[in-house]
Amino acid sequence: MDSSFWRGRRVLVTGHTGFKGSWLSFWLQQLGARVHGFALDPITQPSLCQDLALELEGDTRADLADLARLRAAAQTAQPEIVFHLAAQPLVRESYKDPLGTFATNVLGTAHLLESLRGLSSVKAVVVVTTDKVYHNEEWPHPYRESDRLGGKDPYSASKAAAEIVTASYRDSFLKEQGVRVASARAGNVIGGGDWSADRLVPDCLRAFAGGQAVELRFPQAVRPWQHVLEPLSGYLLLAERLLADGSLECGWNFGPKGDEGHAQVGEVAQALARLWGSPARVELSQEKHPKEAGLLRLDISKAQAELGWQPRWSLEQALAATVDWQKGYLSGRTASDLCLEQIEAFCHGQVVVQGSRT
Repeated sequence: MDSSFWRGRRVLVTGHTGFKGSWLSFWLQQLGARVHGFALDPITQPSLCQDLALELEGDTRADLADLARLRAAAQTAQPEIVFHLAAQPLVRESYKDPLGTFATNVLGTAHLLESLRGLSSVKAVVVVTTDKVYHNEEWPHPYRESDRLGGKDPYSASKAAAEIVTASYRDSFLKEQGVRVASARAGNVIGGGDWSADRLVPDCLRAFAGGQAVELRFPQAVRPWQHVLEPLSGYLLLAERLLADGSLECGWNFGPKGDEGHAQVGEVAQALARLWGSPARVELSQEKHPKEAGLLRLDISKAQAELGWQPRWSLEQALAATVDWQKGYLSGRTASDLCLEQIEAFCHGQVVVQGSRT
């Protein structure tokens, strides 16, 4: 990434109150960008967004369903670059509220793109979806960007539909306006400051901190795991390159390198327990749970070859950095200090573990 590229640049981030959005907004501020946010209020306590005390130039708290508020926020921000992260991000929640999930993830994406029509300041848009946009046959080879989209659960289907909406708005409206649009598909993202429910790593660390065992739903399920800074570096690099090269308007995978970061849920939970230390324990849940994909792998060769993007931290390093962040926070260190320390280490090819860099 080119830090001078972002200095003074106007950026709109939707979903800036969420886990990934908070990290991205904080990083953009460190790069000198002028950041505006559009999102609902944080849904967790603690909240990384609140703990970071982000100093945004604009902070609109509203729903993606409110097209008028979206348009007003975009008009106020006059962004050159837009990162669309706002979403309903949980598979289990999508079973409880499928209509709400489709409304947020599909129509909400359409509302965001509609709000950018006719806005002359906008040059590039990165729509963040998920690795679950692929029609998952649970085959062993990793999914490429050219593979079929689909989704059996409401969350996955809604994100695949968001990809189609994005391509439609790009080709029908935004391309002729000179706006370059791409989508980004990341794997399971981990890192400090995530207090979400129904996510493996937050569930583990919450249980360990409380002296309780964590219960696993699908311990054999294989996922691509990566520290939050990995895909965010990809989003930032993609946005930079989009402004210079219109041929990059397509979908992009950002995941771990090779087999290293593709691991079973049970393996990740056991590694977290080891890093946390006694009395961390892992057990198998006896409850019945909604179906989730058992095998999912990403092919990142296109991002490596065409963007020059590379994963920097191994899974072990990502897990260690996450545990270190959470323990540092519980010991009284500020979220901003912890995030800044890890961003600086990441950018220099190092990892911060227990206050030291390796």
